[in-house]
Amino acid sequence: MEGKQAGSSLDLLIASFNKRIGELQELVIARNMYPASSIPDLTAIDTALSSMELQVQSIKDRLREEAEAIPKAKKLIEASLKQQGKLQKMSVYAPSHFPDKTTMLNSDINRCLLQENVKHHEQNSALSSLKYEDEAAVLPKEKKGRGSPPLWYITVEELNSLSSYMRGRLTLEKVNAAISDMASYAEANAHLIAAPKQKLAENLWEKALKLRDIVTAGSVKGKHFFLETDMKGPMLKLDNTGKAILTVLRHLGRISETRIGQNRVIILLKPQ
Repeated sequence: MEGKQAGSSLDLLIASFNKRIGELQELVIARNMYPASSIPDLTAIDTALSSMELQVQSIKDRLREEAEAIPKAKKLIEASLKQQGKLQKMSVYAPSHFPDKTTMLNSDINRCLLQENVKHHEQNSALSSLKYEDEAAVLPKEKKGRGSPPLWYITVEELNSLSSYMRGRLTLEKVNAAISDMASYAEANAHLIAAPKQKLAENLWEKALKLRDIVTAGSVKGKHFFLETDMKGPMLKLDNTGKAILTVLRHLGRISETRIGQNRVIILLKPQ
């Protein structure tokens, strides 16, 4: 509609200029009948008319260019409106919130790598030490008995039942996100315990040996656990907020704690 109005206005303007040009052409004919050199007063008029003719021609050229650009502008507007419609339809199906799953993603990557390592494990375990063979024979059974780490989230009623001093500034979302982090830590530790030595880096193997010593303890055997040093986010960290979350979860019966050697061990509990 705007394109049609602009085109109509341009047509009126061009018609007006054409009319003016016609009048000027009549004056030019009159000028040719009486050369400006023979009538001194017409010299100035001749100069003015010549200048006007050039200006009018320039205006006509400009108007023609603008008129030719209108269809292109209309096509561009139509394409923009179509694209806008497509984006609006796509936005309807886009989720409003993307949760932070960095730790879970890392856990999935580690699990895939370990599965690939087990698949391509060479049949040379006879060259390993006797201690490693005994551990490899026992620990897979432990892993099988534990299953997946529990995700025992708290409820609003449980959080509200806490004293304001214990609850502090903690929210339901923060506490349940920390529970997800704990499950990720425990699952990663379970994979390290079951992984073959040949497929682990030296620094991971040292941690795996430490975890294998811990898992044989009576208070930890058959349970999912993680170490205090595993608390590296994204939600649960070894800071004041993280310590407050551990206190709340211990009070609500989601976790228990023990110390084995120099390691503080947090055990994930299952619903009774």
